[in-house]
Amino acid sequence: MADIKVRLLRSDDDRSGFESGHMDLDRFFRQYAAQNQFRHHLGATYVAHDGAHVLGYMTISAGHIEIDDLPKSRRKKLPHYPLPILRLARLAVDRSAQGRGIGKLLLRSVFEISRNMAESFGCVGVVVDAKAEAEAVAFYERYGFEALDVIEGKLGSRPEPLPMFIPIGSIPKR
Repeated sequence: MADIKVRLLRSDDDRSGFESGHMDLDRFFRQYAAQNQFRHHLGATYVAHDGAHVLGYMTISAGHIEIDDLPKSRRKKLPHYPLPILRLARLAVDRSAQGRGIGKLLLRSVFEISRNMAESFGCVGVVVDAKAEAEAVAFYERYGFEALDVIEGKLGSRPEPLPMFIPIGSIPKR
């Protein structure tokens, strides 16, 4: 894995063949990641690559969380106004690279960015909208994320994301 690097998406990155096995994640990466980053400035997409191929990606953005949305054990000593977070909106690994630690590499990059954000202008933690699938939930739980209760914003017929949170102080150091 020494030759695999993580960097910001470039407009000329070939996204057309990316296939993780999750239709929504693949469609987002192929069709919307670049315009959301370069035209709309809604978030930043980072790619794990081996020089020639995109092996995985993550999309992040700054956000906030209300204190009442945090687990009760995490509310102590925090102010009662919107708290800055880093939101991990999407993370996917191409089928050709699954099982090689690419997801872990991308998540470590998220953690590094969140620590920099905390030092530069504030960040109480990372929130990920995990797909409510046992495999995805278990992946994030291994790194210390805990599920949040969904209070509002239910999606009806669409699959429900499961918001999960890790406080900045619990983020593993490499």
